[in-house]
Amino acid sequence: MKAVDFDYAQPATLDAALELLSREDVMVRPVAGSQSLGPMLNLRLAQPELLVDITRIPELQEIRREGDRLAIGTCVTHARLEDGDYPDVTRGVLPSVAAVIAYRAVRNRGTIGGSLAHADPAADWVNALTALGADVVLAGRDGRRTVPMTDFIVGVFETALQPGEILAEIHVPALSNQARWGYYKVCRKTGEFSHATGAALIDPARGLWRCVAGATSGKPVVIDGPALFEGGCTEAAMAAHLAGSPAAADPIALRTHTVALKRAIAQVMS
Repeated sequence: MKAVDFDYAQPATLDAALELLSREDVMVRPVAGSQSLGPMLNLRLAQPELLVDITRIPELQEIRREGDRLAIGTCVTHARLEDGDYPDVTRGVLPSVAAVIAYRAVRNRGTIGGSLAHADPAADWVNALTALGADVVLAGRDGRRTVPMTDFIVGVFETALQPGEILAEIHVPALSNQARWGYYKVCRKTGEFSHATGAALIDPARGLWRCVAGATSGKPVVIDGPALFEGGCTEAAMAAHLAGSPAAADPIALRTHTVALKRAIAQVMS
């Protein structure tokens, strides 16, 4: 199949993009790397009347250090994060996560903001940035608002974005020198979306002990506290934390999520 007919605009500023996205007379969608939206257009799962290409907006391509955090523009590609040409406050976490996203061809085009806005539960940035305690900055015609990642992902392909808003920036807090990180995902082959993702972070300077179970057919499940790090990552414990998720009622899925998180924790504790 091919996409339905649509108009195309490529604004040079964020204000111009927001003006187009606020139109109510047509169905409007922003587009960046198009690694998810492109196939949806061709399958006619998405049928916008106007596509607003935001990739030429300079401020959406910036990466800069702001005190104890890193500000990443929504149009920064996975490949750029993998290559590390920026002041990485995460001590290697961002490049290592970017490197396991799909294939290099996808990473050359796909963007961090597009991945978050698409909100696939198996997406690496959805889970990794939740574990890191990142915030996202949402821009609209009435101004900007900052939303924690734990509140931004609402459900499967659902976010806190309101009509006319765009995800403009991601703020990633710096990790201390004592921080330890683990990340593991279960895939049948390289490049596939994960069937279960585990992320684990200990950062004594922030008093943070966090585990995240991802790809759970819902928003990432955040488990704070030292219990899972101290031998508490069992199937029974995971069933309790995943209560309400389809994974909790499926023995195979439950075991897969338990293994993914156990292996992420093992990376932290080794």
